[in-house]
Amino acid sequence: MKKVMVNQEQWDAALAALKPSRRDLDYGLKLHAESIVCEPYGFTPGAETVPSRDIQKMLDNHASAWEIAKYVQEMRPLSCILDQHLWDQYKQAYDQTGITCSFQNAGEETQDPLCILERLARFTLITDMKKDFVFKAVVPDDIVRAKKENKHCLYFISNGVPLMQRWESAEEELHLLKQFFMMGIRMMHLTYNRRNMMGDGCGEPANGGLSDFGALVIREMNRIGIIVDVAHTGWQTCLDAAKVSSKPVVASHSVCHELNYNHYRSKTDEIIKALADTGGFMGICNLQTFIGGRGGIQDFLNHIDYVGKKFGPDYVAIATDRGYSCKLRKEDKENFPQIPRKKPIWEKLHREKQFPPETLETFKKTEPEVAWTNFPLYTVGLVQRGYSDSDIRKILGENVLRVAREALKDTAYIPKTK
Repeated sequence: MKKVMVNQEQWDAALAALKPSRRDLDYGLKLHAESIVCEPYGFTPGAETVPSRDIQKMLDNHASAWEIAKYVQEMRPLSCILDQHLWDQYKQAYDQTGITCSFQNAGEETQDPLCILERLARFTLITDMKKDFVFKAVVPDDIVRAKKENKHCLYFISNGVPLMQRWESAEEELHLLKQFFMMGIRMMHLTYNRRNMMGDGCGEPANGGLSDFGALVIREMNRIGIIVDVAHTGWQTCLDAAKVSSKPVVASHSVCHELNYNHYRSKTDEIIKALADTGGFMGICNLQTFIGGRGGIQDFLNHIDYVGKKFGPDYVAIATDRGYSCKLRKEDKENFPQIPRKKPIWEKLHREKQFPPETLETFKKTEPEVAWTNFPLYTVGLVQRGYSDSDIRKILGENVLRVAREALKDTAYIPKTK
C-alpha cells in the first residue's frame, strides 16, 4: 500500500527532477531510514499561522502590533501541541522526513537574554509535553538513543549570544553563557547579519572581522561546551573565529560562494577550508535565493557536492533552514483580519542597495522539490551522485554528531561517564 504523504505534490516534484532508477530510489530510502539524521539548523513543525478568531479577539481588545506579533510567535510552534488536528500533521511530517534530531533555533536573533529565554521556553514546553514523540536532547548520546527508540529530539541552539549588556567588565558580560548552556543551549550564532560587539555580521558593508571581545566569547564558548556558529557572520569574522577557536567551528546553514556569487550569506572556499581545518562543517541550506539557479533539488545537491568533493565528505552537512507548516482547518483560517504593520525587524539589512534585490527575498520563492518533508529524497540524490554509504551517513548526521561530541569534551558542566 502506498504511504500517504503530508506533501505528496512536493514529493512527486522532487522525484520528477531526480528521475531515480527503482534501485537508487529504494536503496536511498532504505539508507535514509537506517541512518541517524541530524539537521544542524532546522525547525520542528509549526502552525502555518494562528486561528483568525484569536487575532480578531486581540484587535477587538485594542492589542498593539507588538502584542499580536508576540502572540503569533508564541502560538505558531505551540499550537501544534495544543490542537490535535495540528499534532497529527506534526507527527506525520516529522516521520516523513526521517530526521532523528533537529538543531532547533530556540533563541532570538539578539544579545538580549530575556528575548532568547522567551523562545527557549516555547521549545522547552514542546519537549516537556510531548517527550514520548519529540524530546530535548542534552548530549549527543541522547540523539543516538532517539534513533534506537524510533523517536525524534531537539538539540537547542540560539541565534544570538546572551550578554548582560552592562559593559562594566568582559567577565560580567560572559556570565550568562553558562546559564543558557545549563538550560540546554548547545550552539550559538556569533553574529546575526548585523555588527555586534563580537564582530561584523554578513550583512554589513564593512568586513572588519572579530573584535577582541569576540575572541573572549569564543574561548568561553569553547570552555563551556557551546559550538561556535558563523552562519550569519561576515567573511573576515569567520576566518578570525576559526583561528581563535580551539574546538570545531561551523557554518550551520549557508551556501557556497563559488556557486552563487550574489548571496550575502554565502561562504568562500577560504572560509570552508578554515572551518574544515578546525574539524567543523559547512551546513548547506536550500532556500531558493541562497542556492541560486532554479532553486530546485539538483541546485541544492550541487552545493553539497561541491563541499563534499572539494573539501571532503567529513565537512558537509544538510541544514535546510525550513520546516513544515501544519495546516489549519478551513474554519480557523477564514476571514483573517488585517494586522497593523510594524517596523522592519532589527536584523533586516538596512543598506539593501549593496545586494541584488532578489537575494533579499528569502522565502517568497520556494521550489516544491526542496520541501523539508522531502529529506529522504536528498539521500536518494546523493546515492545517484555516487557517494558511498559511509560518506552519506556522515553527511546526514555523523559529522554533526562528531562536532557535538567534540564541543562537550572537557566541559565542567557535563558529568563524566566511563
